[in-house]
Amino acid sequence: MENIYLPSEVQLRQWGEKLMHAILNTPRTQGVVIYLNGDLGAGKTCLSRAMIQSLGFQGRVKSPTYTLVEEYDLPEIFIYHFDLYRLADPEELAFMGIRDYFNANTLCLIEWSSQGQGFLPPADLVIDLQYVDDARSLAIRANTPMGNNILNQLR
Repeated sequence: MENIYLPSEVQLRQWGEKLMHAILNTPRTQGVVIYLNGDLGAGKTCLSRAMIQSLGFQGRVKSPTYTLVEEYDLPEIFIYHFDLYRLADPEELAFMGIRDYFNANTLCLIEWSSQGQGFLPPADLVIDLQYVDDARSLAIRANTPMGNNILNQLR
């Protein structure tokens, strides 16, 4: 596990861009799954926005709190941004065809993954965000060989 101190939102966004660059430079034979954990307002959506916009997306990147998922079809990779905070029952994910989202050349960013326990694939990377005074602390750990390869690209 690696711990990173990010003194401002600007640094959080820069780190998100760096993470996206590492993902794209890591050979992939399958999609990438990232769990984003943290309290409300900890920066999960801000990090997701930075990653998506780093690929040139010009539209609005909003939290999918009410829609559960937002899709971004970008030239380099197809991104699904999930927010499961309001999910009443994890079984709802089966009804929405959750397994169809996890394909090759996809990046699935999942906020509040604990809400979908039992219906989500394991994460390649788990990122825990928290406030530290006016800054943020980020802990990242790899759960798969591909996650380790992405972390190696970040170093």
